[in-house]
Amino acid sequence: MDSPREEAAFRPLMDNRFHFACHREIPCFTQCCARLRLILAPYDILRMKRRLGLSSDQFLTEHTETVIDPHHRFPMVQLKMNRETKGACPFVSSEGCTIYEDRPEACRLYPIGRASAMADGAREAQEKFFMVAESHCLGFREKKAWTLEEWLDHEGVKKYAAMNDPWRGIVTSARSLGPTAHIEKKHQMFFMASYNLDRFRDFLFNSGFFDRFQIDSGLKEELGRDDVTLMRFAFDWLRFSLFGEKTIRMNG
Repeated sequence: MDSPREEAAFRPLMDNRFHFACHREIPCFTQCCARLRLILAPYDILRMKRRLGLSSDQFLTEHTETVIDPHHRFPMVQLKMNRETKGACPFVSSEGCTIYEDRPEACRLYPIGRASAMADGAREAQEKFFMVAESHCLGFREKKAWTLEEWLDHEGVKKYAAMNDPWRGIVTSARSLGPTAHIEKKHQMFFMASYNLDRFRDFLFNSGFFDRFQIDSGLKEELGRDDVTLMRFAFDWLRFSLFGEKTIRMNG
């Protein structure tokens, strides 16, 4: 799910070391930013919509496509490529990424790929890293040497992974969603709580939610103003509403 391009060759990361650099003077600069199948996770969307000054609805409508794939248990969203520029990322320019400080996790990882899963009940994700080796990329010929740890720190990957991994634990869970008749509504709830924080906030504050669940006043106030707190709460709500976990206490 974290690999930015399907046609890339995946190679082992030997001794957690590699050579790589990307800069404007390299002939293949920004070629990796086209024809992507870039699945977005909740924190990716949060950072991008903030950067662009868009509501959740606006961002999803203008910049994403919903993916219904039998390999995924839940609906995913992917970044919509610009068809008028041969499938280039809508945020790439001749000077590079126009939202660089808020680019998605997979873009930060590149040319590293990360496969991750969080077992039910686990607090940390199990992860495996590998090289995403594309034939056009000349960055591997550069002399700059990295350890995996140095690269993750330099690119700000760890914060994104920490934010998105609890959601990946929901996505990869093998727990039952209950009766088939309930699955469509659960998919709708998953989509809203994962990708549309504005609507999720409206759901909390305008549906009688706080009459049914024990939420202290301090948390309620944060949910009304802080999107990161809201996103984390959404993950607790999904574990409650999808799988019946006791992550939120009901009144009475």
